Amino acid sequence: QVQLVESGGGLVQAGGSLRLSCAASGSIFSTNTMGWHRQAPGKQRELVASITSGGNTNYADSVKGRFIISRDKNTVYLQMNSLKPEDTAVYYCLHRQSWRNYWGQGTQVTVSL
Repeated sequence: QVQLVESGGGLVQAGGSLRLSCAASGSIFSTNTMGWHRQAPGKQRELVASITSGGNTNYADSVKGRFIISRDKNTVYLQMNSLKPEDTAVYYCLHRQSWRNYWGQGTQVTVSL
């Protein structure tokens, strides 16, 4: 089992920045992928960004150039810059290993005009 603890959500004005963190603990394999998904009201959950244990990253087109994903061993970070109201959502941390997905509890990000 893998446990995930998220932090860093909140309320910010458009154009502002927030940093999300997610720490993984438990039975963690050396090869894994960590990332962030988000779900806005009435919409499906979508990938925001991911990073492998080897450092390869992947971003949704909507956040490229604004968000940066990084990791330090088993903690993943999402630096969100130039935030827009459409970035408002619950952000979920994901840890994937051996074809199993582990999800965090979610953290609310609200971007006001």
